[in-house]
Amino acid sequence: MIEDLRCQQSASAGILHRTLGGLPIVNGRRFKFRFPSLIFVLLSPYLVLRLAYVQKMLFAIVILDIPFQLGTHLFYRDADAVSGALAGLSISATTIALLGLYASWFIRRLENRTPKSSESRKFNLPLLCYLGFTALSVLVARDIRLSCFELFLLLQMYLVFLYVANFVRTREEVLFVVSFLLLGCLIESALMVALAFSNLPSGLWGPVHLRVDAQAHGGHSRIGGTVGSPNEAGAYLSLALSLAISLLFSDTQRKYKRLAAAVIGLGGAALILTFSRGAWISFVSAIALFYIALWRRYRGSLRAPIVTLAILLISYLPLHKAVEGRLLADDNGSAKSRIPLMNLAFRIIADHPIFGVGSNNFSTAMDSYVTREFQTGFLYTVHNKYLLVWTEVGAVGLLAYLAFLFGVLRKGWACWRFNDQILSPLALGFTAASVGYMVHQTVDIFHDRAVTQLLWLVAGLLVAMHGILRAQPAEFDPFSSIT
Repeated sequence: MIEDLRCQQSASAGILHRTLGGLPIVNGRRFKFRFPSLIFVLLSPYLVLRLAYVQKMLFAIVILDIPFQLGTHLFYRDADAVSGALAGLSISATTIALLGLYASWFIRRLENRTPKSSESRKFNLPLLCYLGFTALSVLVARDIRLSCFELFLLLQMYLVFLYVANFVRTREEVLFVVSFLLLGCLIESALMVALAFSNLPSGLWGPVHLRVDAQAHGGHSRIGGTVGSPNEAGAYLSLALSLAISLLFSDTQRKYKRLAAAVIGLGGAALILTFSRGAWISFVSAIALFYIALWRRYRGSLRAPIVTLAILLISYLPLHKAVEGRLLADDNGSAKSRIPLMNLAFRIIADHPIFGVGSNNFSTAMDSYVTREFQTGFLYTVHNKYLLVWTEVGAVGLLAYLAFLFGVLRKGWACWRFNDQILSPLALGFTAASVGYMVHQTVDIFHDRAVTQLLWLVAGLLVAMHGILRAQPAEFDPFSSIT
């Protein structure tokens, strides 16, 4: 065995010497470019993508890009965005990182070093059906261009799901994903709190777009940060905070719990600063479900819940008057404006119940169904994700989307029932947060990249966690091995 290894190393050294030996030597006069150097340049991407730390770096970019939204939209038109459609073809850091990750996967597949995963294929069916019906809806769309924008985005999100479900295989890798989710949330929360006190306007700041919605009559500004609209930022924070709270109950090292505590403190303040009532309700629903499930199983010490509530209370107290104003004061018809939009959606559904009007085409179809109540009212894409899917993709598309969501809950609950000291509390946190997400989708659009990417990544992670728990029980994968 040792002699074989020595022979392999000698052979590798010989190949490297033959490849690099002809590289030009730089002297003081001129630079000679030879054919072997061209080969080396062409092979560089192949050599780099085989490195494990490069693959981890690309994966971290996919996770961190959820809050920071580094990218652009090709073929963007303001007229599309004003009506609530996805405006433009999304090209982002996630797009580039996915190209690298799947190129790396292809290289490893050629080398026969990638194990197969049957678990993810079982869970892919609802997503594949949803993607299929979304693609078919292009045939009935008035504006095929808009449909292609959403289809391209969903294909990228499916690749995120597929990668996470297939390539996260150990508890260490789950904690890698969780750590970067929380790290991104911590940085984003600090930025949002800073924006609340800096009086900076919305706009491009370097490679990122900052969103600050100033309110009329001197009201508190609603902070969206780099995530997008305040409602999207609130949805993102509600899920990340639920994850942070669940991490406090997981049998992990202190460094993870310190990170979680920091996220709860700053993230709680950032969530308040979004002034998104839907996100507040989503977060409260998730935490209530999490603690109820935890109490039913353990009926143990109240120390961790008390600490969590204390941290959240510290975040709430400086802003309690603003929160009370948002909940109790006049919202200038913001909540009531959603009802006419839902009625508008039902009128469109009545004419197109099966196949819909085409993905991302609500804004193009709604003009034919506008009534007098919109002469002075708010005309926009319907603020209800389920009605939006039904309107655009049809009843079969809605059933596929609901099957996907309930599949996420089923997989998360199955992980919780394994009673694993590390993964089960995290799975419960993800499951409770997904329920909160589903509640929030009744009053918001939920079709932008940040919220979609986060949900589909969590879905893939739960599939991966379930596979780990089935194949590697806790006694065979001790936490002490995690560094």
